[in-house]
Amino acid sequence: MATAPLVHRHLDRGIAVLTLDSPHNRNALSADLLDGLAAEVERAGEDDGVRAVLLTHTGTTFCSGADLKDRRVRQGPRQLADLMRRMATLKKPVVAQVRGHVRAGGLGLLAACDIAVATAGADYAFTESRLGLAPAVASMPVLAAGDQRALARYFLTGERFDTAEAIRIGLVTAWEDALDGILAGLRAASPQGLAATKELTAAALLKRLDADAPTMAHLSHRLFESADAAEGMRAFLERRDPPWAL
Repeated sequence: MATAPLVHRHLDRGIAVLTLDSPHNRNALSADLLDGLAAEVERAGEDDGVRAVLLTHTGTTFCSGADLKDRRVRQGPRQLADLMRRMATLKKPVVAQVRGHVRAGGLGLLAACDIAVATAGADYAFTESRLGLAPAVASMPVLAAGDQRALARYFLTGERFDTAEAIRIGLVTAWEDALDGILAGLRAASPQGLAATKELTAAALLKRLDADAPTMAHLSHRLFESADAAEGMRAFLERRDPPWAL
């Protein structure tokens, strides 16, 4: 029996709306979801009827990061890096619409979008250090977009922060009520103008991906193979504190 797609698509006046719909794992970055999203991004790039992409989600979580229950979790960092490159080289803007929680690698996906809007109910956390991991692949678009001093705090501590703080440090562009105006502006722009401008605005991320993607993917793989990460992920799945928590 065929499984239901984890990414749904519909076209809204030139905007390809891609909806993450994997409620059983809070839209985690499973191998299947990454494959599905990459395919839809490529499809949008090839469709002359698409002016821009809107990435949104079902449920109360935009993306919970890596799917720790997926037996292919260790290939996820390379898949995520490849997806980020597809998004950065896409000749059409990608807008994220966040109405819920964003965790770990999900923040990398968010930061790889060209524009992001969010509600007051959304919250964010880089939880990797608490699991014996690091925000390796996610750090590339995040550090390209955001305030590095503020991000050092959130990378290291795993603290939650809200949308006002996400806007202040550059991870989110604006509150959700700006979305209609943003989409109207994209619909009014010429495809050539958008493509040329996107090349300018995505240059810093592409430079970082070119320089660091293999190293960051290797770091993620090495950390996932470590004893600390095995214990951290086990503790997370068993809903208990890991032994290093004081």
